[in-house]
Amino acid sequence: MANRTPLLAGNWKMNLNHVEAAGVVQKLAWTLADMNYEKDKAEAAVIVPFTDIRVVQTIIEGDKMPIAFGAQDVSVHDAGAYTGEISSEMLAKLNCRYVVVGHSERREYHGEDDAIVNAKAKKVLAAAMTPIICVGEKLEIRKEGTHVAFVLGQIDGVLAGLTAEQVAGLVIAYEPVWAIGTGEVATPDDAQEVCGAIRTRVGELFDDATAEKVRIQYGGSVKSSNVADIMAQPDVDGALVGGASLDPVEFARIVMFDKK
Repeated sequence: MANRTPLLAGNWKMNLNHVEAAGVVQKLAWTLADMNYEKDKAEAAVIVPFTDIRVVQTIIEGDKMPIAFGAQDVSVHDAGAYTGEISSEMLAKLNCRYVVVGHSERREYHGEDDAIVNAKAKKVLAAAMTPIICVGEKLEIRKEGTHVAFVLGQIDGVLAGLTAEQVAGLVIAYEPVWAIGTGEVATPDDAQEVCGAIRTRVGELFDDATAEKVRIQYGGSVKSSNVADIMAQPDVDGALVGGASLDPVEFARIVMFDKK
């Protein structure tokens, strides 16, 4: 993991209204404090629905909680007649640190391809936020044994036109689609195989220094019971956590993966 600070980010997806969000983020902060959490050892973040961001921001900033927060998507447009869209400027004004782009559910249900994901990542970067760029394969590709080549093709597309400096500061999340919300989980070796290949490809596209700096997460049915083994892999720098992040105690245990 070199000198990369792990990022454990909880993606709430379409769960928790703003009242529920307030309770969850407060309990998460209290639980982490009880567990002697240190943010320089592992960074905790919550990726929340748009309607929760203002409440989460107010609580985290008001109480100076050591938790980052962010959004689950962003528009490719800056402003205008795009009903239902949320711009990068709107998110930046709410002090979002992270924005997830290209999550497999956005790709599957909203037809987002690598070009759209790339455009969204550029909007996030231009607004001085950090994109968490998602890549990953479906089960049929995994069974064919072409998953590494497929994911590296995605990497080529989503990082196109970015500078080495931009890539060094962003986050890539490898999420095997077959392991999301299914209870199935890639083995630590599975996670390392693809995350290591991603880091190698970043080095090929940019340089070794960029590859050494970029943080690469694993996402897909991460729980407190399996996170330590996944995080022990040299090229895994965190986790993008789904359902388990809705339970603040369970998510705190995931954040504190290196503690018994």
